[in-house]
Amino acid sequence: MRKLYLIIIIGLGMLFLASCQETLEERCEREVREYTKKNCPVQVANDIILDSMTFDKTSHTVSYYYDVKGILDDADLIQRNNPRERLLIEVKNSAHLKLYKEAGYSFRYVYLSTHNKGTQLFQATFHEKDYQ
Repeated sequence: MRKLYLIIIIGLGMLFLASCQETLEERCEREVREYTKKNCPVQVANDIILDSMTFDKTSHTVSYYYDVKGILDDADLIQRNNPRERLLIEVKNSAHLKLYKEAGYSFRYVYLSTHNKGTQLFQATFHEKDYQ
């Protein structure tokens, strides 16, 4: 009888532990939300501020929203400097994105004007085929 109770308790414990595991989607959503809440806005370079991050479960896309100010707040200047290639290199080499890259997630970068609120200066999205 004691063995039966012990087996039941162990079985219930294992079920409880298994139910506490979060999916990769839930983990990504939580990490993005926590990072944004704790760290944003954060200056990442001269005149570039990471304003927030989001995660879209349906498309498995992590989005980074940057505010650009000063001399860089110019769509033509940004296009001439072609940040897409630099961003792609960063995605390819990023160790902290490894788990999400292995799962085939996409990464989107949006640069917004500070001078002209709401004006998108640049946008790039990288899918699995881009960073593999």
